[in-house]
Amino acid sequence: MELLLNHKSIRKYKDKDISEEIIEKIVECGTRASNTGNMQIYSVIVTKEQSNKEKIAPMHFNQPMVTEAPVVLTVCLDINRFKKWCDLNSAVHDHGYDNVLWFVNGVIDSMLFAQNLCVAAENEGLGICYLGTAIYNAEEIIEALSLPRGVFPVTTITVGYPDEDPELVDRIPLEGILHHEIYSDYSDAEIKHLYKYKESLGSSKKFVAENNKENLAQVFTDVRYKKADNLFFSEKLLQTIRNQGFDI
Repeated sequence: MELLLNHKSIRKYKDKDISEEIIEKIVECGTRASNTGNMQIYSVIVTKEQSNKEKIAPMHFNQPMVTEAPVVLTVCLDINRFKKWCDLNSAVHDHGYDNVLWFVNGVIDSMLFAQNLCVAAENEGLGICYLGTAIYNAEEIIEALSLPRGVFPVTTITVGYPDEDPELVDRIPLEGILHHEIYSDYSDAEIKHLYKYKESLGSSKKFVAENNKENLAQVFTDVRYKKADNLFFSEKLLQTIRNQGFDI
């Protein structure tokens, strides 16, 4: 519990290799996560070569930790492997694993695997940082990592020995997350209370000032995750999902 409650995203790493033994150990911990039907419809690509990290860096908007971390992990949903096993065993040819249900199953299983792996990594004294950019440029990552149809990048994780000790990032109060028996929708007063601390932080006020906005919510909607970008990357993502063999 102490490990989980003190999680911090680490973006700066020491120039120190991670042994293959540790990589295999944390990946094995990932495989012990719950998953759909014990089908394990996920795979992970380990990138250690500097030239390959530099190749995929633009796909993650050139965030420095991609090239500076000793290891970059790309976690993928993987229907390809399971379908091939079914084919080799003369199972039903049209398996029905190429639809929205199994794409979502694959995403869920991949993230359960990834989170187990990350907790194991932190338990080994490593630092990690999730990169949500994997789905923004999935098409390019698929090409760079030679992912066949039925395999799709879900998230990317940088891993290394920490070279920083950042402060814990704020979270909204537990009362804003926890619902008993049924979902209890929020009043305006409750919303204001839940986000009051986040809005009061110096870093939040700096965001607002730097972006010439009236409040923090506007920074999210007008700058960080604006509608035009959301629509563009949504369409790109949907087309890439279809190109990878999912009928969505």
